[in-house]
Amino acid sequence: MKISVESHVKAPIAKVWQTYINPEDVKQWNTASPDWHTPTAAADFREGGEFSFRMEAKDGSMGFDFAGVYTHIVPNKLIEYTFGDREAKVEFSQEDIGVKVYLEFDPDNQYPIEHQKNGWQAILDNFARYTEEKK
Repeated sequence: MKISVESHVKAPIAKVWQTYINPEDVKQWNTASPDWHTPTAAADFREGGEFSFRMEAKDGSMGFDFAGVYTHIVPNKLIEYTFGDREAKVEFSQEDIGVKVYLEFDPDNQYPIEHQKNGWQAILDNFARYTEEKK
């Protein structure tokens, strides 16, 4: 079973794409709640390239590296990647009022499905807000 989330971004697709893949931008939007942040982000954005985003509670009590390998990239359309033994894909599609970002991923076995879906949705919604506000 896959989990899917989506968000709509009122911005040109080129801006949406760049904001999603640029590590400096990822540090700004990659959080599910205000008490967490992404202090470091690195990405070799190409098929076979690796990425690693450090996600931490701002109080330092918890943290983890979200890391993986890009497996398939179609510019302005699709990013597929593996992280551990799981897979995810992100699809970008132009719509009348902006860009639909659809993300589908394999759940982990540790947390309830609804918890995972809500967390990934919150991150994607932060991405949409950040991208729309970015100059």
